[in-house]
Amino acid sequence: MSARTGILLVVSGPSGSGKTTLCRQLADSGQAHYSISCTTRAPRLGEQDGKDYHFLTREVFQQKLDAGEFLEHAIVHGNLYGSLKSEVISHLNAGTDVVMDIDVQGAEKVRACEDPSIRIALADLFVMPPSEEELQSRLSGRGTDDAETIALRMTNALEEMSHWREYTYRLLSSTREQDYADFKALLAAERMRISRIR
Repeated sequence: MSARTGILLVVSGPSGSGKTTLCRQLADSGQAHYSISCTTRAPRLGEQDGKDYHFLTREVFQQKLDAGEFLEHAIVHGNLYGSLKSEVISHLNAGTDVVMDIDVQGAEKVRACEDPSIRIALADLFVMPPSEEELQSRLSGRGTDDAETIALRMTNALEEMSHWREYTYRLLSSTREQDYADFKALLAAERMRISRIR
């Protein structure tokens, strides 16, 4: 029986769409490795370095960028974000599925990556909120951001949502349970693709 390469499931969507919850849930169930991004933003209350993000200074981030260690990187809300190649490629080559929770800029860079192990592994999904009103409600209900930050996130969310057609798959969010069921079904289908088998 032939082994398969891991799937790189790139997941994007605006803040409040539920994409991070989906990725974390899949990883917590042991079905995939969650690629932890690096960021220069300050940790939010309760966030842990190495679990939620790798929190880096701008200087350290720039050093890693100059050394070619990032698979993708982007500026979001004035902060630098990036995904380390080491967080992804070794898992794929070992046959482990990897989920990446990244924005549309990052997803575009991953799609443009020439590394054969990335190209064969890639599947991309955009998580679309059910409505603008529901998205506004989700962002306000977090209780972690002030009104100005929420307004900025809403503006950025609407811009991000205009990119959904660039993705192979779109998940129109409903309930958490239904979203997760659909998410797992997508991964199951990708695992059955012949091109995944070595």
